[in-house]
Amino acid sequence: MKLVRYGQPGKEKPGLIDADGRLRDLSGVVKDIAPDLLNDKALAKLAKVKTDKLPLVRGKKRFGTPISYTSKFIAIGLNYADHAAESGMPIPKEPIVFTKAISCIQGADDDVMLPKGSKKTDWEVELGIVIGTRTRYVTQKDALNHVAGYCVINDVSEREYQLERGATWDKGKGCDTFGPVGPWLVTRDEVPNPQALGMWLDVNGVRFQTGNTKTMIFGVAKLVSYVSQFMTLEPGDIITTGTPPGVGMGVKVDGKPAPVFLKRGDVMRLGIDGLGEQTQKVVAFKA
Repeated sequence: MKLVRYGQPGKEKPGLIDADGRLRDLSGVVKDIAPDLLNDKALAKLAKVKTDKLPLVRGKKRFGTPISYTSKFIAIGLNYADHAAESGMPIPKEPIVFTKAISCIQGADDDVMLPKGSKKTDWEVELGIVIGTRTRYVTQKDALNHVAGYCVINDVSEREYQLERGATWDKGKGCDTFGPVGPWLVTRDEVPNPQALGMWLDVNGVRFQTGNTKTMIFGVAKLVSYVSQFMTLEPGDIITTGTPPGVGMGVKVDGKPAPVFLKRGDVMRLGIDGLGEQTQKVVAFKA
């Protein structure tokens, strides 16, 4: 299933995308796409609903984040060897774990706002993992059974804040609007191999990122297992798994660094095979 939440911010309704790509209203079946709906039993029950009997939603609608509540937004750094190289950093021996503030989470196509005084805001297309059941010290063998599904994430990053303002990355990762999620949550049964997904990102129609999850240093099962050794993962929690090469920070011309950063009016478009696409316009800071 492709589960969505559609409507204006704070007033989203639950829905799903049918086999023909049409939006169907789920509000007569469930109140919301909430964490308690993400376990295997609840999803199996929802999958039995006759999709063609659900009301069609006409017209273009805004998609909010596809989960109503997330308690933790965990991110993995330098998880593609070629991205580590373009960043001038060594390949990590263990996953690099940091957090994105949950206050940065927003809909897939909502505007991305430059932070006040930003000089180096950058893009990162990433595969997002959505946890379905409480997860603590799970083995790598059993890890995928704790996953509800997957989604597209743009791990927007302010590089000056991230790399030049102290030792931690978090301050450059959690600015308002820096976590577009969606447009939908694709349940685990529709993604039999999360390590074989093509991914891409364009800025103003120019392709910057082209990658595939098969080149991850640490795969999805490893990441879920690893993170669960350090914190309890709750239903609705998100792990965003790192980006392939092609970020603005790593752009080179004739072999020399020529970084490209986002400015007001830029448009990012990104997607992952089977998980949908996002489009965000970059806007100036506003209080």
